[in-house]
Amino acid sequence: MQNSHAAVSGDNQAVSSTVKLYLWAAVILIIAEMIGAISIPLGPGKVVLLPMVWALLLGAMVGIASRRLPGSIGIDHGIQLRSASILQPALLIFIAKLGLVVGGSLPVVFASGWALVFQEFGHFVGTVVLGLPVALLLGIKREAIGATFSVGREPSLAIIGERYGMDSPEGRGVLAEYLTGTLFGALFIAIVAGFIASLGIFHPNSLAMGSGIGSGSMMAAAAGAIAPQQTPEVAKEVMTLAAASNLITTTIGTYFTLFISLPLAVWGYRVLEPLIGRTTKASMTDEGLRHSDVSLEVPELGWAGKISAWLAAGALALIANYVGYKTLSADAFTGMGIMIFCAFVGEALCNLIRRKIPAVCMVSLVAMFLTSPACPWAAEIARMTSSINMLAVITPMLTFAGLSIAKDLPAFRRLGWRIVLVSFLANFGTFIGAVLIAEMFH
Repeated sequence: MQNSHAAVSGDNQAVSSTVKLYLWAAVILIIAEMIGAISIPLGPGKVVLLPMVWALLLGAMVGIASRRLPGSIGIDHGIQLRSASILQPALLIFIAKLGLVVGGSLPVVFASGWALVFQEFGHFVGTVVLGLPVALLLGIKREAIGATFSVGREPSLAIIGERYGMDSPEGRGVLAEYLTGTLFGALFIAIVAGFIASLGIFHPNSLAMGSGIGSGSMMAAAAGAIAPQQTPEVAKEVMTLAAASNLITTTIGTYFTLFISLPLAVWGYRVLEPLIGRTTKASMTDEGLRHSDVSLEVPELGWAGKISAWLAAGALALIANYVGYKTLSADAFTGMGIMIFCAFVGEALCNLIRRKIPAVCMVSLVAMFLTSPACPWAAEIARMTSSINMLAVITPMLTFAGLSIAKDLPAFRRLGWRIVLVSFLANFGTFIGAVLIAEMFH
């Protein structure tokens, strides 16, 4: 009997925490959309702070300030973990929106031809080319391999963990890259991509392909910063090509990092370290971030939790669409229902094949089919889903990302500034490397 009461109490507490999280997300999103886009001149270009950036920053501020807020108001570590769990389902709503755009714009994807194929080499080589030499000049040793062979997402952690062990120097390097990207990757790439787009030196399609980093939140942030600076037609192409590039990166990324970028990083370290490597006090100590310092396991939601997250993300997107873009119609509600349907079917198919293909790929394929020429209702579906602005779908996702940031700050403080700088350079390298290669075809 006591166990039964305890279980009921635990369920009620979980529901209460989730409701609190959703309420905070709604408040933050509304404030972010009301602030709107702010342009800050910076040299020959400008930095554009969009609502999605404000949502990320405000979410982080709420999480950090929660330690000083009453327990009934603040979001504790458990709620922050819950926010991190909700982030992935929320991402699938955005992926569905992208897939619906891509399906109706397949000629644009095919027309990009070899640019879309070869720019992938930039994603996986740019991190090493830009990050590794700087890491060695700063006195970083074998940690440089883990920090620069990729953007340090979950597949990269698995590769390094199996090859070297997570408490090896290489493991500490990839953990630093993972943590830096998790906390600041979306914010960093949004500012950088937006600034480079404002310079007008690269074709928008090249910038779009560079946005397909393989991380859903970072791709959304980069493409979301580039698209508003273009005409509506070009902005649609930007989101289409970013989605196509990200789909390719997600699908083949593990193989590229395993067989190309990691061997390149190891070879580069072996060749360059004797030439430009330095030894500092930081190089001579074995202290730093450990595997046990970073929480890599985010609780996975069950079907009830995923459906709740999809409904919440959908509702928040509709609110953002109304507050930020003054649009809220019956088509918008139906269009959001279609996006949630795509996420549900894609997730179900992913489970059916035992997750051998990532959920983002399955959701993309389902959504692309619905607006492709193969679907008899493509035109009607495209019309209804187009009533929801792309950026309105991005903002809820980054709101949840912001609300989950505070849980990782204690571990982030253990990182030295050198490895953080190198991690940012690796993130920049994967973007600019792909942009430069794609630009050769324009």
